[in-house]
Amino acid sequence: MGLLSKGKPLSWEETKKNAWKVHKVGIQQFISLFHKLKDRKGDTLKWGDEVEYSLISIDDEKKVAKLSLLSSQILEVLQKPQLDDPLHHKAKWTPEYASYVVEGTPGASPYGGCYSDFNVVEANMKLRREMLYEALKGTSVFPLTLTAFPRMGCPGFTEPEFLPQPATSKSRSLFYPDEAVSSHPRFITLTRNVRERRGEKPAINMPIFKDKATPSPFVEVVPNDDGTASTYGKPDHIYLDCMGLGMGCACLQVTFQGCDLNETRHLYDQLSVMCPIMLALTAAAPILRGYLADVDCRWPIISGAVDDRTQEERGLKPLKDDKWVIPKSRYDSIDMYLANPEYNDKEVPINELAYQTLTENGVDELMARHVAHLFIRDPISLFAEKLEQDVENESDHFENIQSTNWQSMRFKPPPPNSPIGWRVEFRPMDLQITDFENAAFVVFIVLVTRAILSFKLNFLIPISKMEDNINRAIYRDAARQGLFYFRKNLFSEDEDDDEGKETPPTGATPTAPQSHEHEYTLMSIDTIINGKDEFPGVIPLVRMYVNSIDIDVDTRCTLMQYLRFISKRASGELPTAATWMRQFVLSHRDYKHDSVVSEIINYDLISKIRDISEGRSPCNELTGRLTSRADSLRPSLPRRISVRSDSKDGND
Repeated sequence: MGLLSKGKPLSWEETKKNAWKVHKVGIQQFISLFHKLKDRKGDTLKWGDEVEYSLISIDDEKKVAKLSLLSSQILEVLQKPQLDDPLHHKAKWTPEYASYVVEGTPGASPYGGCYSDFNVVEANMKLRREMLYEALKGTSVFPLTLTAFPRMGCPGFTEPEFLPQPATSKSRSLFYPDEAVSSHPRFITLTRNVRERRGEKPAINMPIFKDKATPSPFVEVVPNDDGTASTYGKPDHIYLDCMGLGMGCACLQVTFQGCDLNETRHLYDQLSVMCPIMLALTAAAPILRGYLADVDCRWPIISGAVDDRTQEERGLKPLKDDKWVIPKSRYDSIDMYLANPEYNDKEVPINELAYQTLTENGVDELMARHVAHLFIRDPISLFAEKLEQDVENESDHFENIQSTNWQSMRFKPPPPNSPIGWRVEFRPMDLQITDFENAAFVVFIVLVTRAILSFKLNFLIPISKMEDNINRAIYRDAARQGLFYFRKNLFSEDEDDDEGKETPPTGATPTAPQSHEHEYTLMSIDTIINGKDEFPGVIPLVRMYVNSIDIDVDTRCTLMQYLRFISKRASGELPTAATWMRQFVLSHRDYKHDSVVSEIINYDLISKIRDISEGRSPCNELTGRLTSRADSLRPSLPRRISVRSDSKDGND
């Protein structure tokens, strides 16, 4: 989860006093990186996934499932191979926000430009799960890929059990104890500083799913309420009050390296349009704090949980002490494209001083606006040992701001003095229950990038419509019932332009936003993914790419199974994890049709998910009997992944 500095964390007051230094030096660090690396060419495709595993204690005798606060102890075991053999370990493990979550990524080397790597993703995910099982051997704790534990925030939801301390804890939460936060000092510092900067606790209200016996209006009486629940909770909503109830969720992310700066900016823009679509397709969080919600995704919960904007910044009071009215939380969809200014149809606040410094030092206006927009945010975690920074050889102050802008896409400059190139991170997806599903979505997004570059696809719509799509994606059954703005013609308007119409040269000046209403329309996800009438659909285009390349039979079989699965999910033939979980609750013998997910329902649901993830209880409703031929070893003589020979990727 972003920059994991070590040392003595500063208080919010100390952090606030030093914010100017982080802003000033962070901008200088970006300028240094930009000029050293803006002309870097010829990097090959490299990519990798990030999977966050929840540690869940399951007591089959008492029929209780709880979140196990074992991540620190487990990480000591998991990280030993990567410390002992940094160049050859098969998985990398890092802490996450919650003390019941660990993050696992592929090993010492990312996946590269070999087609056979597509057949390794699922096998490596299985390996990571096996490593977790081995580390947890002798316990009743299981590693599950679960987006949101259904009873997180309910009394006694952790093992061991800790009571929230709303009067004295860092979060002041009525529902979430500080002990559920990771022991790494960054995370508890973030928790405290988000609250203190905001001037009050976060207040998240998610609509409750209204069943026939749900009280109307639904007004929850919180036993230990200090007045905040009754004041900030809304009727017919589930009230959540701290960072942990959002950042304690888990997700699936993918990072790609472009061949150069322009290609990376191009992919950032194009993939941004896919973010809401993939958010709806991967929806897996229909239960919040023991209640069925009328939303299916984690996205709005986390967005509210880290919203550190003051009342002035939220527009609730006139500006006096603050500089900007900021429309959104620092966890939300992107606010501007990096290569296509004509589609940037929203006014966004920027740090004018940062913008002036960037442009005066040769950063093109579009990139300068992007960075200056990130730098309207204050640092919310700062370490005493990291205050003094080298502009030329370090980037921690830049990353401090960059890594706490948790947007749907993240544009990632190369680290200083590193072989790593320009990258983008695809961040919207909820976690799936099985390794097959998670691998399918990861591989699909990689294939989409190859199709975009090979066929010069153009997904762009105005940024305001992309933001609208994010808001449409979060609601119940959006994957089947929602309509989303999408481009009608996916092929570049100027196909004779070999340089790619959407990507301006690095020094280009932004053009004014234009009207593009004729270019897009509302479509179902089935149409967007599978096509209809004249609209080709994303999966048929990806299949065209797969059919144009030379790959071994096993890898082709795996890819086709992944594409069939996603096609069936998009058509509604297979449900999202959120729909499946919701139906499990609605049909449970103990369910009272009152929106409440009881302890026994939670136990049965978690036990079922455990059995599915272990392969002991195949769930054809979720995967449609589809399986892959994922191998545990890379085949010999791998062929390199490329775009078609008529494109300019340079990775052939």
